[in-house]
Amino acid sequence: MGIQKSAPSTGGVREFRLPDVGEGLVDAELLTWFVQPGDEIVVNQNICEIETAKAVVELPSPYAGTVRELLVEEGQTVDVGTVIITVDDGSGGDGPAGDSGSASGAAPAEEEAEQREKPLVGYGEKASSTQRRARRRPTPSGPASPPAPTAAPERPKPAAEPATPAVVAAPAAPAPASGRPLAKPPVRKLARDLGVDLATVTPTGSGGIVTREDVRAAADAAQAPAEAAEAAPQAAPAAVSDRSARERRVPIKGVRKHTAAAMVGSAFTAPHVTEFLQVDVTKTMEAVARLRARPDFADVKVSPLLLVAKALLMAIRRNPEVNASWDEDNQEIVVKDYVNLGIAAATERGLVVPNIKDADAQTLPELAASLKALTDTARAGKTSPADMSQGTITITNVGVFGVDAGTPIINRGEAAILAFGQIRDMPWVHEGELAVRKVTTLSLSFDHRLVDGELGSKVLRDIGTALEDPELTALAWG
Repeated sequence: MGIQKSAPSTGGVREFRLPDVGEGLVDAELLTWFVQPGDEIVVNQNICEIETAKAVVELPSPYAGTVRELLVEEGQTVDVGTVIITVDDGSGGDGPAGDSGSASGAAPAEEEAEQREKPLVGYGEKASSTQRRARRRPTPSGPASPPAPTAAPERPKPAAEPATPAVVAAPAAPAPASGRPLAKPPVRKLARDLGVDLATVTPTGSGGIVTREDVRAAADAAQAPAEAAEAAPQAAPAAVSDRSARERRVPIKGVRKHTAAAMVGSAFTAPHVTEFLQVDVTKTMEAVARLRARPDFADVKVSPLLLVAKALLMAIRRNPEVNASWDEDNQEIVVKDYVNLGIAAATERGLVVPNIKDADAQTLPELAASLKALTDTARAGKTSPADMSQGTITITNVGVFGVDAGTPIINRGEAAILAFGQIRDMPWVHEGELAVRKVTTLSLSFDHRLVDGELGSKVLRDIGTALEDPELTALAWG
């Protein structure tokens, strides 16, 4: 984990910024402070615990000295690079800490105040350039004044000259002779906008012209019944508010936020196909019982999941192309000659998928020990980002929840995921006769861009075969 340091500020006060603890995370929630202002700390002493989108991590201090300020409250989510604590290393006296802090804080404050004073938005400057378009010529009485100087004696001309006031002059003409309602263009537009038929409007303007007020009155009159009709549904909000009082809203952050983004990214990027296979695992359960009695498995947990993991590893060895990823940028399929086996684990923090590095190189007792360590760490909430990175294929054990099967979503960057269902007694045809056997359902989801149906089917069939008779397949496949 790379810890970001800042240069010592004036007075020997060091600022510690929230580091990127890996995987390019952009923020984290500060869970707990382990120190308080005035505490003496040493280099690498854990000072707080944070929760990123992938893990809970304790942060060590890169400085020794006296804690001056805690700048982030517990429960607060902050961006990577944010100063979260200041430490006085004792090299420059005790005054400047506050000074530097206040100085650094004052400048932005002044700038902010200055900026607040500037009219960044508004109409001040615009006002000087604002020019209203000249109103059209005044109404009716016009003919008498403008033309008067030269043509005063000739009365008929002023009456004919006002070409522009033609619309104005029209009202002077006799009212609605053609049956078409009289109205100015803006009023007609208003009527269209409000859905008012001018023919239904009672005009109140002079000469029988329809005014804006007439149109609005008609619109209001038409709307009143509609509003009355909508009054009944208005009663619903009471129920809605009552329902909201019985709801809880949980902030989306941490593991949940990361899981949601990863699932959406995978589901809408990789074309998923899921195949199912029911398997008689009676012999697997017998093998589990025998392994538990062996001394070399005394300190580890032997569960059916262990043998499912081993079966998947054997299937990958026989079909290595399923252990691959799609490289969109380089337009390549990356087949991996190592298996980092992911195990989906439900924890209090949410779903996490740590993986066992080079699981294919481990013996069965080693694999059992790795599984135990992985699940113990996950349940303790201590899984590190490194434990959850670079997985190549994953198992999700939905059987522990009493579920038979599912259509799991592939972890991003992988080609397949295997869901292991519950094991239960079922009627099964065994050696030609109906018998009660231990049966489970396997579900394999795979990215159809790089795993076709034949390959997916072979992998699933090989896993099933290994579980039907684990000892025989171990001997046969090595």
